Amino acid sequence: MSSEKTIVFITGANTGIGYQTVRYLLSSHLPYLVFLGTRSEEKSKTAIEKLLEECPNTRSTLAPALIDLESDESIEKAVKAVRSVTDKIDVLIHNAGVEFYANGLTQGLTTREIFDKTYTTNIAGPHILTTLLIPLLLRSDNPRLLFLTSGTASFELGTNPEFILNKSPAAGWPKPPQRELFSYKSSKVALNMIMRDWYRILKEDKVKVWTVNPGLVVTGLGGDTEILKELGAGNPAGSGQFVVNVIEGERDEDVGKTVQRQWLYGEILPF
Repeated sequence: MSSEKTIVFITGANTGIGYQTVRYLLSSHLPYLVFLGTRSEEKSKTAIEKLLEECPNTRSTLAPALIDLESDESIEKAVKAVRSVTDKIDVLIHNAGVEFYANGLTQGLTTREIFDKTYTTNIAGPHILTTLLIPLLLRSDNPRLLFLTSGTASFELGTNPEFILNKSPAAGWPKPPQRELFSYKSSKVALNMIMRDWYRILKEDKVKVWTVNPGLVVTGLGGDTEILKELGAGNPAGSGQFVVNVIEGERDEDVGKTVQRQWLYGEILPF
């Protein structure tokens, strides 16, 4: 392993924004060692093979990192595997997330189970992984910690009646079917506060911390790409490029804030 390579650990790296982030890292003029956090060996192997086919001339290296954010044991094993390769990481990207509105109930999950699984994956898992990887981050000369959030977590956007997810249904009960994201949106609000706490805790250690809103894009999140397209979702490739821009220093003046690729109210989300 070259000591000149920037070492990145990213969760949810085999699909969507995570995959595109890795692709742009491989395309960068800077060399990286990227640990691809995935839930299975098969997903990791498939993603790595495809990425290397798409970027055959890359100066960077890929390594698998099996991790299930619902399992403390899995998180600990992933950290142990990383420690067996390197004694530091430079960038930790919490990209993996879940949203169960589209298929949770049809899969037999109760409302409580949907909330529990959402918060376990979107909040508890990233927090625990961060805690375990802090010693490695602090060995970096330029440590960076990114949490991928969502525009739906903005209280300001929540007051905009023109936004499609803010339409109020007619009076009466039960309400007609409407795409509601109770557990997902609230988990991302919580993630924004988790970021603020880590920014405060690591400020004197010179760790650069952000939440990053990658914009509304078509991914497998929630399992309903057609609804995402109806909402005007774009291509996740641009989101991956934006995340890499943050990694490579373009938003260093905005540490401790939420930055985003595109936003109705400007570039920095209000809390």
